[in-house]
Amino acid sequence: MVAVEGGFKTKSGEIFNELPDRFADAFILVGAGFAAGGYEYGLTLGWVAALLAVGTAYVRALGAAAGAGQCFLGPMAKQHRMAAMTVACVGAVVAGFFGYGACVIFVALAVVVVGTAITVGRRTLWVVRTLEAKP
Repeated sequence: MVAVEGGFKTKSGEIFNELPDRFADAFILVGAGFAAGGYEYGLTLGWVAALLAVGTAYVRALGAAAGAGQCFLGPMAKQHRMAAMTVACVGAVVAGFFGYGACVIFVALAVVVVGTAITVGRRTLWVVRTLEAKP
């Protein structure tokens, strides 16, 4: 966005914009899974959240490549996932004083997983409907 606004957009700029986001998704969500690892399935939730996050970007890119355009539907797009995890981290600090820090992260991951699964479904449906509606 800074490159576009500053007039420095390049043909390969999209790669440098998207690729770090996918790594950030994986590192943050799997890391949260480790933080919630004290709970059964905590680490699994982290991995599922990371895979679904990458899936949302994949569906968006696939839709664009197929000619449907880019779809940024939520409810758990990148900015929503990161906002949820930021709030969870702050909440975990406070809850940590009472021994519930991992619980806050676990619940946040569960919310992210459900929301991101809905997002993948909504985006996929949008891409299919858009492509089928084309003459």
